[in-house]
Amino acid sequence: MTGLPHFMPANPTAVDLDYADLPVIDLSKCTTPEARKGLAIQVRDAMTTHGFFYAINHGYTVAQTDRIVDIADLLFAHVTPEEKQAFVGTMKETGSYQGYKLRKYWHIDSGVHDEIEHYSIHRDVTKRAHPQILQPYLSDVAAFARHTHLNVLYPILRLLALGLELPEDALVDCHGFSSDSETYVRFMKYYPHSEDEETKTKNVWLKGHTDIGTVSILYSQPVAALQILTRSGQWKWVKHMENAAIINAGDALEFLSGGFYRATIHRVIQPPEDQRNHNRLGLFYFCMSDDNIRLVPFADSPVLKRIGIKRRFADRDAPTTEVWRKARTSAYGQSELKPAADKGVEEEVVGGVLVRHYN
Repeated sequence: MTGLPHFMPANPTAVDLDYADLPVIDLSKCTTPEARKGLAIQVRDAMTTHGFFYAINHGYTVAQTDRIVDIADLLFAHVTPEEKQAFVGTMKETGSYQGYKLRKYWHIDSGVHDEIEHYSIHRDVTKRAHPQILQPYLSDVAAFARHTHLNVLYPILRLLALGLELPEDALVDCHGFSSDSETYVRFMKYYPHSEDEETKTKNVWLKGHTDIGTVSILYSQPVAALQILTRSGQWKWVKHMENAAIINAGDALEFLSGGFYRATIHRVIQPPEDQRNHNRLGLFYFCMSDDNIRLVPFADSPVLKRIGIKRRFADRDAPTTEVWRKARTSAYGQSELKPAADKGVEEEVVGGVLVRHYN
């Protein structure tokens, strides 16, 4: 293979879908304290109403983002099954997603397992070895991780902190770029299920869940499949917006914010008919607070003092980020779930915390 092959994305769907009306936050306006205060109100409202929003003008051009997508596809389309096995992650044993998660690792429903393959790279790309084909492009991945951490994650964390009326860097200080944590780049490719599997899972490819960490960053791609569960209990599609980053809160942010920013329930389902012959290739940056951070609320937040704290566990029982992410990573898609009282909901207890899955 000579040069970097181009991954040809699907055209946006022409199907009229029931899209969520998500706010759009322009990160290029985070230039002054006054501007950040105004944007913080928008982000606060977005996170407390929808739990998702679009971030635009994040500093990466369309061409730069496309190049990272092309690099991502190398790891799926141009690595042999044998070499993939040599770089499989040890999720269940170590609670780390670094490396490959191969297809059929997660149980979805009715005996059906997932058709999702992903490769996770620590933001310090030297943490472990990688397939040979990635070696010439590790500097691109490292630059992408640094840019996303410093120029996308940090501005968002500052706005979230201001929404809690905390000092701007209260959350930034919990997310050091060089600290011990499992913040990583993830490349994720979804393959179609058989007709029989689609019937058994009711077209669900990844059941409704919340993310483990604080903030999840997904660079928008055109294959429609992502849905969010609204506060009214409806599933709505997330629309593609070219070169936007789609932002949502995870469990750790819910814990740190005393329930003010709720972890958002979302799922992936079969794409609409006009996109079913295209693979869905996702580009993510999953953010975790530093491993040694105890996931207790910022109780000195004036907002939390006014409205109260919603705790998922007592402060004395709060896990560190490391304990929480290892427990959730080890259990996800592997543990036996029990039906909850609510229809279509399954439950498990992870590290003493009740975790729900939605189908």
